[in-house]
Amino acid sequence: MAGERRYWWVNHSQTFAQEVGGNYIWSPKVERDGKRNQSYDFMTEVLPGDVVFSYADTLIRAVGIAVSPCYFFPRPEEFGNAGQVWNELGWRVDVKFQRLLEPISPRDWLERLTPLLPVKYSPINAQGFGQQKIYLATVSQRFAEVIAESLPHPLTMAIGGGSTQEQPVQLETELPGQSDWEEFEERRIRTNQTIPETTRLALVKARRGQGTFKESVFQFERSCRITSVDNPTHLIASHIKPWRISTNEERLAGANGLLLTPTIDHLFDRGFISFDDTGELLVSPVADRISLRRMGIASETGFGRGSFNVDQRHFLDFHRKQVFLCDSTRRANLA
Repeated sequence: MAGERRYWWVNHSQTFAQEVGGNYIWSPKVERDGKRNQSYDFMTEVLPGDVVFSYADTLIRAVGIAVSPCYFFPRPEEFGNAGQVWNELGWRVDVKFQRLLEPISPRDWLERLTPLLPVKYSPINAQGFGQQKIYLATVSQRFAEVIAESLPHPLTMAIGGGSTQEQPVQLETELPGQSDWEEFEERRIRTNQTIPETTRLALVKARRGQGTFKESVFQFERSCRITSVDNPTHLIASHIKPWRISTNEERLAGANGLLLTPTIDHLFDRGFISFDDTGELLVSPVADRISLRRMGIASETGFGRGSFNVDQRHFLDFHRKQVFLCDSTRRANLA
């Protein structure tokens, strides 16, 4: 997803070691009382190639480059008791972090940084300390350049330049968080002797959109809603509520699936597209429009293939709220 590089500041608190050590950032989706938090919404806007400054205990202690777009993920187990008030499902972005041998104090640069702070959602206050209510905030390129003056030369070079087109390509082959999650779930199924062997096999095949699950989906869907391909050989039974978060019953439910071509399955599974209850296509604001056109989505409208039934709508509601990459205001309007 080429474009203008953005710069982010993350206020780590109790989870600095876990997130930087694990090369990711994670936030809940909403506050404990269900209210929107713009600093959590910002997670959905991070794209590969963006720069992330990690702040903890009054110092910038690491700098990273985002290597994935945002994706939904449960609260990491390694957090332990930290952040237990947060919602179970949140947002994750994979970031290749480098710890600083000599952490930077923003207070040493306050005179130069203060005029560059964003008017709204500033990550630090007037005294140069991190804002408690702000997890992630965007900062300007000029702000980043001031910070970069204190960084080792290789990091300074990595931060420089305003376009991701000028930067080395970040190759994302898989999402470590999601793949680990699914592998754990599959092992749990394979070793569960209380589940009949034929059912265990069906559940494992369902993860890949094949087997009994695909046959069940075919009772509801006969072609890809985007490309109109109707040859089952070229279609994947894609879970609406992702396999990794579904119950075993939901993993095999035909209403929890769409027949999609592989590229459209990728877009749907990653939250770059979704559907409303009438069948109309929804496109995430962070989806790369050039890639969408090359994948067969030349327009963001006009793909309606008929309304979904009541059971499908139940699962689509989950997808729009938990998987689709849009801010909470738009997500509330889609409910």
